[in-house]
Amino acid sequence: MDTKAQNRKIARRLALVAVGMFGFGFALWPLYNVFCEVTGFGGRAIQVGTSNEEVAVSDRNVKIRFDASVNSSLPWHFQAKEKVGEYQLGEPSIAYYLAMNPDDETITGQATYNVSPPEASLYFVKTECFCFTEQTLKAHESREMPVYFYIKPDLPEHIRDITLSYTFYRQGYELTDQMAQH
Repeated sequence: MDTKAQNRKIARRLALVAVGMFGFGFALWPLYNVFCEVTGFGGRAIQVGTSNEEVAVSDRNVKIRFDASVNSSLPWHFQAKEKVGEYQLGEPSIAYYLAMNPDDETITGQATYNVSPPEASLYFVKTECFCFTEQTLKAHESREMPVYFYIKPDLPEHIRDITLSYTFYRQGYELTDQMAQH
């Protein structure tokens, strides 16, 4: 085989490897998100849709702390309506957060969440949450935002306290806009 044919063969292989690496990199983020939602890895609560499945209720209670914060790019006020509560395992429950946009313009935000300790995220099931979609608040608008959840009755005995944390981020905000002002 001559040198030119060998070079073309190597170039084709390298091109295929580059395309494969690009495809893998492109697919990695959505695959990681699916993995986290299915396993609860990374402190993410398992999400489920509405179902007719009955969940057994336990006599055991657990204390849940509700934490709320806002990224510096978002001028909203955001807090948990109730900071701490006792909840029965397996019992469908609701917690409320309050958000207020003190700005003179309409702003859209998106909340991310975390459950700690990380092991508890495998048992914390959110059936409906404001964090599943973007939230738009008009100028000076306030809104009560519920999260519907239950904790699976087979939560390990050593977990007595759970923290559910939310952080709101501004949607469509670019860091370059902030840098241009300085």
